[in-house]
Amino acid sequence: MSLSRRGVLAVGALAATAAGTGGAAAAARGPGRGPGHGPGRDRVRTGFDRLAADGYRLLRGQKVGVVTNPTGVTADVTHIVDVMHPDDRVNLTAVFGPEHGFRGTAQAGGSEGRYDDPATGLPVYDTYLKSGQDLADIFTASGVDTVVFDIQDAGARFYTYIWTLYDCMEAAALAGKRLVVLDRPNPVTGRAALGPVLDPAYATFVGRREIAQAHGMTVAELALFFNAEFLHENPVRLEVVTMEGWRRSDFFDATGLPWVPPSPNMPTPETALVYSGTCLFEGTNLSEGRGTTRPFELLGAEGIDRRWAAAANALRLPGVAFREAYFAPTFSKFQGKTVGGVQVHVQDREAFDPVRTGIALLVTAKQTWSGFAWRPDNWIDKLTGNAEVRTMIDAGADTDAVVAAWRADLTAFRAKRRRYLRYGG
Repeated sequence: MSLSRRGVLAVGALAATAAGTGGAAAAARGPGRGPGHGPGRDRVRTGFDRLAADGYRLLRGQKVGVVTNPTGVTADVTHIVDVMHPDDRVNLTAVFGPEHGFRGTAQAGGSEGRYDDPATGLPVYDTYLKSGQDLADIFTASGVDTVVFDIQDAGARFYTYIWTLYDCMEAAALAGKRLVVLDRPNPVTGRAALGPVLDPAYATFVGRREIAQAHGMTVAELALFFNAEFLHENPVRLEVVTMEGWRRSDFFDATGLPWVPPSPNMPTPETALVYSGTCLFEGTNLSEGRGTTRPFELLGAEGIDRRWAAAANALRLPGVAFREAYFAPTFSKFQGKTVGGVQVHVQDREAFDPVRTGIALLVTAKQTWSGFAWRPDNWIDKLTGNAEVRTMIDAGADTDAVVAAWRADLTAFRAKRRRYLRYGG
């Protein structure tokens, strides 16, 4: 089918719009100045900041539903639903909650269900694990004309909010709804894509489509990518509101924005920094640090001793060191038991490669601990997006060999990804 490119421009080039393969024009970006964002630069203005500053012109005359969670906040940490609900310039009529829920009360693999929000009286619909026509029916039943997406991502393929975005795009197209994505920073920068690219044979909710394990994109850029590359046969009427002042090289602490944990086990931006690599330990019988104050930075199991940290340090991986550590998780794997392992200490985040580090830790854990095992359901294959990582490590491959195996696919993804990037720096 033939698809045209559309542009919706408010004052100051507010929004960039795309339907299908044409992509979108980049929004204008101001020079910026001020503290918390480097010399001579202002705090980043999110997509919501720009939408609100323009008087919600993009949503005028529409019944609006918002897909969001606790991260959907303004600079003064007021939730966008609480900002929009009393404002007569926007007709907010529904909220859609992802995994963990709209107000964020559910643990991993859970949601809050259908309820009326006590603060606003708005109906809250549960999107978790809903997709296709089932989700389209929810959008239809809600009565909204436009679905707005505003959630902070963590930068990893297996962080499920980007697949909530994908599912909402597909469902909105089926229901004949428009979808607006309000952009927020990738907290670990948007400089590079890293790691294996998903093999479609291993597609699940922790990886629907063929993107890299650390995608190096913002949610708005991903939306443009998804619409053109994967949903082009039935693209959603998509509009994205880009940020102002964000550069691809910015880590989250350079933005001047408040950090709200996107999920219970993503407490800090430092967690996000390691997550795209160490989350792979969910696919093993080791603890990935859930139930501690340092999830994904602490890794371990009963029977592991100092040899693991020593082996990992011997690799001299750039930007990172490993401390012999002992901890007792309060829930999840090894609840209430003292386990041994490592704490990951990122010392130079510019040089640090989280995915390579995650692979190196898997390799050295298997080498130094006789009890090492994959989860029986081979969940590791869903996380890496292939079976090759697991089978190569089992066959004794070293870190360099495993990383080299995905190089060609990653190079191709990086080239394709470049067409959808909307920020310099």
